[in-house]
Amino acid sequence: MAQNENEIYRRIKLLGEGSFGKAYLVECIQDGTLCVIKQVDLNQMKEDERRETIKEARILEALRHPNIVKIQRSRLCIVMDYADGGDLSNKIKQTGSCLFSEVQILDWFTQICLAIKHVHDRKIIHRDLKTQNIFLTQDGIIKLGDFGIARVLNHTREKCKTIVGTPYYLSPEIIESRDYSFKTDIWSLGIILYELCTPQTSIQC
Repeated sequence: MAQNENEIYRRIKLLGEGSFGKAYLVECIQDGTLCVIKQVDLNQMKEDERRETIKEARILEALRHPNIVKIQRSRLCIVMDYADGGDLSNKIKQTGSCLFSEVQILDWFTQICLAIKHVHDRKIIHRDLKTQNIFLTQDGIIKLGDFGIARVLNHTREKCKTIVGTPYYLSPEIIESRDYSFKTDIWSLGIILYELCTPQTSIQC
């Protein structure tokens, strides 16, 4: 008989609330592991939004890598890793005009690249790589998240056409409405590396 989520996890606090659900910090009763429960009300969503939410859950279930947020369980709600170090965007803001050390930048960026390689090896394009979607644990472990607009390709030569993503991180192909593939994520990686290496908040083109 399947256990209820309340029998497995103890709710600690509300982390965030959106139009279609809430996210809670919880503790596993059995071993004390901290996780995030993302409760999603599918009934409040339009059909396309419901499909995207289910697709993200399925993509995350298929990915198993130390630098990617993973789903622990998936039923009425999604239970994911808890990244207690916040996201990379806030970490950059906290440094102000100071710079990260070269060692720190190489450490974080290597982890991000390994996560993206794992994703691309499974014919998945993330399509929304940005510092807000890269999370950290207190131990400095990178966790790549938010696969809401990721695309699973049938083969490595397949191209996408849909214009999606965050403007600042978009590749030239997407901006110019051209077909694109895995390389669009590599462009976004370059923007992320730029943000890590300079206190400036934007690239002047």
